[in-house]
Amino acid sequence: MDRISIIGGNPLKGTIRISGAKNAALPLMTASLLTDQPLTLTNLPELHDIETLAQVLEHMGVSLTHVPSSHEIILKADDIHDKEAPYDLVRKMRASILVLGPLVARTGYARVSLPGGCAIGTRPIDFHIKGLEQMGAEIELEAGYVTARAPKGLKGADITFPLVSVTGTENLMMAAVLAKGVTRLINAAQEPEVTDLAHCLIKMGAKITGLDSTTLIIEGVDSLKAATHSILPDRIETGTYIMAAGITGGSLLLTHTDPTLIPTVLPVLMQAGIKITTTKDTIHAEHTGRLGPVDITTEPYPGYATDLQAQIMALMTIADGASIIRETIFENRFMHVPELNRMGADIQVKGNTALVRGKKFLKGAPVMATDLRASVSLVLAGLAAQGETVVSRVYHLDRGYEKVEHKLRACGAQIERIQGEASDDRTYAS
Repeated sequence: MDRISIIGGNPLKGTIRISGAKNAALPLMTASLLTDQPLTLTNLPELHDIETLAQVLEHMGVSLTHVPSSHEIILKADDIHDKEAPYDLVRKMRASILVLGPLVARTGYARVSLPGGCAIGTRPIDFHIKGLEQMGAEIELEAGYVTARAPKGLKGADITFPLVSVTGTENLMMAAVLAKGVTRLINAAQEPEVTDLAHCLIKMGAKITGLDSTTLIIEGVDSLKAATHSILPDRIETGTYIMAAGITGGSLLLTHTDPTLIPTVLPVLMQAGIKITTTKDTIHAEHTGRLGPVDITTEPYPGYATDLQAQIMALMTIADGASIIRETIFENRFMHVPELNRMGADIQVKGNTALVRGKKFLKGAPVMATDLRASVSLVLAGLAAQGETVVSRVYHLDRGYEKVEHKLRACGAQIERIQGEASDDRTYAS
């Protein structure tokens, strides 16, 4: 497996173009199953997760025209010849469950492998299943598969989520656009990626109101049409590179982004001492001197994103003072703590709370990534550490960060990829 070597100590200076959002691209790709007309997606990131979902869709019969360098993909599902998403493909990425709603809504049948184990928590799909049952689908769970049948089509229903679920909202919203009647999704997720999916579906002919609120109202239509949609910028990549400027005492201009996507993150980072100036589609982040401590609690959007928790923990390891970080979304999302402590950090965990006492510096060490966001937190720590840091299991990183070493190297980082043997012994988490 590949590793990444980092020699820390170089302040980052330069410009980084932010890629399209992985967490928006994946549900948008599955939306192609809702119509026999082509769906064109632009600003598509080059990531392993995109490749994996493309394999799932191709297995079902979706034709894909994709030139990675163009950041564009055309998907056409005019011949769905296989309505099953097999374990060998789904195990690689939990987001594959998003084919369930579109498939049963359009064809009346879907058989999808249950997602495998996840390093950052159980993340059950109960909400997806119960919601589809309320819409009239017959669900069977057998031999590790979910089988959904609705031979007469789905019907609208009022569905209340007991807890906010991003993929649950996306799956049921896609199912509802072809259901008979009106569906109301109550306590729906408000993440920008959910809204981006809704905007695309509307372009395809769906009738959806209540965007950016906790109640989505979907009036079912008979069919959807062709559309072209540009994927929104990746807010997690944006926040990560702002912190890269902060942790290295550098200055970075981030382009092709949107500051409004991280409304609760920017104030926290400014409180830590990072100078941030914004335009409509750029963010300039600059920091010199010592960082200050912050306290954060992860929450559903618009709260502080769990996907930026590991990164701010890395940032706080070299702040003046103690920071408190509470994780309320996933129960096992502190697995990067032992790895950061290997680099000299002082982090203590009790339950869902981490106390981070800032140190003057970190020291390079061999460390291992346990999930996607943990992997980039170790890269951030390595950029600031004295000496060499070698991060293993970087296949996690490749799932969600496009050409990360190239972007960082162009801004002065001493970072390189060490090629290794491929392995399929992987645990996937986002």
